Amino acid sequence: MKFVDEIKVRVRAGSGGAGCVSFVREKFRPFGGPDGGDGGTGGNVRIRSHASLQTLGHLLKSQLYSAPNGEPGRGNQQSGANAEDLIIYVPIGTEIFDSLTGARLADLNRYDSEYVVVRGGIGGLGNQHFATSVKQAPTYAQPGMPGEELEVRLSLKLLADVGFVGLPNAGKSTLLAAVTKHQPKIADYAFTTLTPNLGIAENRALRRLILADIPGIIEGASKGHGLGLAFLRHIERVRLIVYVIDGANLQPADEVRLLKSELHSYSPELLQRPALIVINKMDQMSYDLEFARESIQDLQKAELWPETPGQIPEILYLSAKERKGTDEFVERLFDYFPEPTLAEAVLQSQHKQAPLEAPTGETTTEAAARRDVDSRTGGGSLALAPDIEETAPGLFTHKIRDDDTRTSR
Repeated sequence: MKFVDEIKVRVRAGSGGAGCVSFVREKFRPFGGPDGGDGGTGGNVRIRSHASLQTLGHLLKSQLYSAPNGEPGRGNQQSGANAEDLIIYVPIGTEIFDSLTGARLADLNRYDSEYVVVRGGIGGLGNQHFATSVKQAPTYAQPGMPGEELEVRLSLKLLADVGFVGLPNAGKSTLLAAVTKHQPKIADYAFTTLTPNLGIAENRALRRLILADIPGIIEGASKGHGLGLAFLRHIERVRLIVYVIDGANLQPADEVRLLKSELHSYSPELLQRPALIVINKMDQMSYDLEFARESIQDLQKAELWPETPGQIPEILYLSAKERKGTDEFVERLFDYFPEPTLAEAVLQSQHKQAPLEAPTGETTTEAAARRDVDSRTGGGSLALAPDIEETAPGLFTHKIRDDDTRTSR
């Protein structure tokens, strides 16, 4: 699937069903009076995050996503059924913006978090509600209210614990492949990586980390040069930045200054986070102890790290291609995460059995079924409750109970 991290879509909630105009027609009751039922409520459009999605590409097939309308009322005081809600699944880390005002509506930065982006219209009242002592046979009923409609911009910021930052062809993808099971495209030319890559690293204690490799940054990336600007936002959420430096570079400190300058131009807050320096491709150079000492001295000068006084990043030497030093690198990464990582939090959320807290308008049984839904792209089993239907890959409809509590946003 094509990697898409920003998209505009229009969402439309269902309209309420019309109230019914009907009169009692029974033997021996020639003037039984009005008995028109009420219309049902239109369906909402909900946007929900799911861990097995990593792109918004599945939403490219349509620019309008509509929930169904409520059913109209019927005679004999029968109310129309409420419409089903349309559920749109997106990757964790998706932000929802109002396209017109630019206001951020929600940040789905947790597993199974949800936002009701537009709400369905209420159903119209049947003519039974308009009977009075003066007008005992009303011939009119209310139409259903239209559902809300909105154009939203979905912007994905990948969630990862560690972000790899480096110049093109510094070996970031090779390092990701060496410490995870992910196999990104690797070649001996610049800009091999055209989209961000995610991988999960695991240590001997079976702990997990999500690693993000973004396309190489060049000078001027924050101003739109190269590919860096389009993907710099994918490291905004990382808790540790790893500067990957080509070991053949005779001036690693200048390379780090360039990378830091571009990060600062994009978001100065990024430079205040913990950092680690990796000197990669040690297999391509004759290891010179004197050079190593000099490079360490340059990289560990306090004036190079004014944003974090007293915190000089550690330097590790390795060869990702030959997988030398990669095990030590992974173990060192976990030292920065004494608390549960994002990968571990997602894993616990996906496999949590009980108890489950039911959100408003949803029973515990429905919540359990809802959490059991898995997207096709994740390779997991797809278990749908009887009242959930997959209308398209990544799009689901969910039957809402008639007594659903519809709270305002």
